[in-house]
Amino acid sequence: MANVSVAAEWQLLFNRYYRKPEIYQMRWKHVDLSRNKVACAPFGGPIAVIRDDSKIVQLYAESALRKLRIFNSAGILISETVWKNPGGRLVGMSWSDDQTLICIVQDGTVYRYNIHSEPIEPNFSMGKECFEQNVVECVFWGNGVVCLTEGGQLSCIPDFKTMKPCKLADVPGMTEDEMLRPYCLAVREPQYTMSGNVEVLVAVGDGVFVVDEDEAQSIRFDGQSVADSEMQNADYGNMIGPVQKMVVSPNGKFLALFTHDGRIIVVGMETKDIAIDYSCESALPPQQMAWCGMDSVLLYWDDELMMVGPLGDPIRYFYDEPVILIPECDGVRILSNTSMEFLQRVPDSTVSIFKIGSTSPAALLFDALDHFDRRSAKADENLRLIRSSLPEAVEACIDAAGHEFDVSRQRALLRAASYGQAFCSNFQRDRIQETSRTLRVLNAVRDPGIGIPLSIKQYKLLTAAVLIGRLINDHYHLLAFRISEYLGMNKEVVIMHWACAKITASPSIPDAHLLEILLDKLHLCRGISYAAVATHADNCGRRKLAAMLIEHEPRSSKQVPLLLSIGEEDTALTKATESGDTDLVYLVVFHIWQKRPPLEFFSMIQGRHMARDLFITYARCHKHEFLKDFFLSTGKLHDVAFLLWKESWELGKNPMASKGSPLQGPRIKLIEKAHSLFAETKEHTFESKAAEEHAKLLRIQHELEVSTKQAIFVDSSISDTIRTCIVLGNHRAAVKVKTEFKVSEKRWYWLKVFALATIRDWEALEKFSKEKRPPIGYRPFVEACIDADEKAEALKYIPKLSDPRERAEAYARIGMAKEAADAASQAKDGELLGRLKMTFSQNASTTSIFDTLRMSFQGMS
Repeated sequence: MANVSVAAEWQLLFNRYYRKPEIYQMRWKHVDLSRNKVACAPFGGPIAVIRDDSKIVQLYAESALRKLRIFNSAGILISETVWKNPGGRLVGMSWSDDQTLICIVQDGTVYRYNIHSEPIEPNFSMGKECFEQNVVECVFWGNGVVCLTEGGQLSCIPDFKTMKPCKLADVPGMTEDEMLRPYCLAVREPQYTMSGNVEVLVAVGDGVFVVDEDEAQSIRFDGQSVADSEMQNADYGNMIGPVQKMVVSPNGKFLALFTHDGRIIVVGMETKDIAIDYSCESALPPQQMAWCGMDSVLLYWDDELMMVGPLGDPIRYFYDEPVILIPECDGVRILSNTSMEFLQRVPDSTVSIFKIGSTSPAALLFDALDHFDRRSAKADENLRLIRSSLPEAVEACIDAAGHEFDVSRQRALLRAASYGQAFCSNFQRDRIQETSRTLRVLNAVRDPGIGIPLSIKQYKLLTAAVLIGRLINDHYHLLAFRISEYLGMNKEVVIMHWACAKITASPSIPDAHLLEILLDKLHLCRGISYAAVATHADNCGRRKLAAMLIEHEPRSSKQVPLLLSIGEEDTALTKATESGDTDLVYLVVFHIWQKRPPLEFFSMIQGRHMARDLFITYARCHKHEFLKDFFLSTGKLHDVAFLLWKESWELGKNPMASKGSPLQGPRIKLIEKAHSLFAETKEHTFESKAAEEHAKLLRIQHELEVSTKQAIFVDSSISDTIRTCIVLGNHRAAVKVKTEFKVSEKRWYWLKVFALATIRDWEALEKFSKEKRPPIGYRPFVEACIDADEKAEALKYIPKLSDPRERAEAYARIGMAKEAADAASQAKDGELLGRLKMTFSQNASTTSIFDTLRMSFQGMS
């Protein structure tokens, strides 16, 4: 009998059963759909209602102010607001995929609201054409809209996320004749088109056009198409006459049309084959037309709802109140003033169990459970009949349970499946648990207080994550949390949203008390971002609460930037240095550097060694002036002096700092300033003296370059400066440098000897050697002459060498063997004789001299 009562609710369309259970009795009061514009979101979403300003209606006890009201699917008010938007009459209203309410008014302005009736800024425009010509019709799809203007222009927003309108191609004949004005519009969504762009179907005249951004193309339903450039010569004999209503199937493959002569025609979008051609009793166009899944088309007139399928007589339903058709992926929700119904094709598994007279394995299994409950032996008999088909029967019961809205029927079907599973050895054991889990979630959200009447197919298409997102946006945080926990999903999203919503909704709760409330829940989820909640608190103007929250954030990379944004620079610097992350420390240092006065900045980083050292490292390369101020403020005069000295060297690298350039003046001043700073510290006496000498040398070198007009002195050493002066013949300048820098006599002689040899002034060299006995001896004179390959000049000084060994080696270097041997014999050095012999080894007569002398030394010893 239970099977009979279930199947009695069905109606047959050819060979397919349909059912129309009531989901809710609407909880709202005094809502008349005929007096309002209504927008219903798919997937059991909310219902937006606003009084239709295009109709003259009688006001009862209600205010003259128009209100936008948002209800759940059970008619429970979620939110409301006074409609204040200018721009003319409200033309179109629909929900986007993310449940944002899109409202388009006559001048093309797009207003947006969230589910709590809060406006979302900014507003957008459909474009110049819509503003100038007025919008007369809108067609929405999941995340876009197409608008038609009074002038026949089509404008489109392909994606509400970007809100960028574009103009579509012009349709021939739309403005030429009043009789050829379009009767209707439909949209083929981008995911179903070859181009990936939206296609607008426009019924104009006797034809239907497919319009995109580039062209308008006429469709011929014999499988051919005619481009707009060929329209004037087209044969319309094979084309369907004026179309008054049309709608595209959910998968974009079929187009349902209601023609001027009262026919409902369904054609393939690609093949143009006609799948349905049914003549209705009236040529009056339906007020609404919608697909019921992929199997049939619904047409609604004032009091009649007719369902047409490929074959067989249509099904008719009669209503004594207005209804709204809400297409879903697996059926149509029917909203009236008093109820919400769901019209769908009965699933095959349900038909196999509950069809009158069914003897399918699933029906026998369901019946077996009934006999088992009544302790009848017939239960065992049924099981033996279907033993080979028992897994399929169990699966059918599970599937049928998933499609049921009635909880008692769900329970009965799952009990039947569980009963049959006990006798199956090869059935997947988790199927019942999985379906039970899904149904618990669905039953929870179907509750009228929540009002989301999802079917199992809609739920799987929507996904649990999106459902949880919608629940938290509706502020059903506890249910969202429990579902997340039950399904083993991440609870962080729910808790985060709850915390932010709690802060927004609790302006009067003291910060300390609100912090306790938040932490009690935030601690439930490990790794949650306290920084994100603190950011929201700061955005809500609760900076103190934000500072308290951020203390609980364990990740410095999240903590420090937020501390900076709320003005807690000192704490941010402490946290950054404690983390040891140099990037974070630099972030804080640069932030404080820009925000605070220099002295305050210096005092903040002085006691924090890591921050101070990183600042100094950076400033040495890029900000010398600022670094000098820092060193001066901390009393480090020697560091300032080193910086000044470094700057002088950097200035010297300037290509213009040559040939007596005036840039040498600033360089000298920098070094002199460094000298004075070094002089103020007892520990840097050497640096002070060196800076003083450097400045003095630079000044002399600069003067020399000016006088000689040769850029060869600056930045050379004292020795090189003296040598260069002598080479240039400026002996007075060389003497001045010697005197100024107290160059020793020995160094003076060395420099002058080799400088004179360099310019081969042998006469001056000889004269210099005779001025007095050279303090360096005559050996440098000899070496200078030999290096210049002037043996004759060397002979002037070799005899003056006091050490016979030096004389012997000098003679050997200029090739005088006998004189070298004589000098070596005076030295009585056998080893020296041996070395000299090797020097003249190629000359046999000469080597004999050294052998003779060596033998005589050995005999004497």
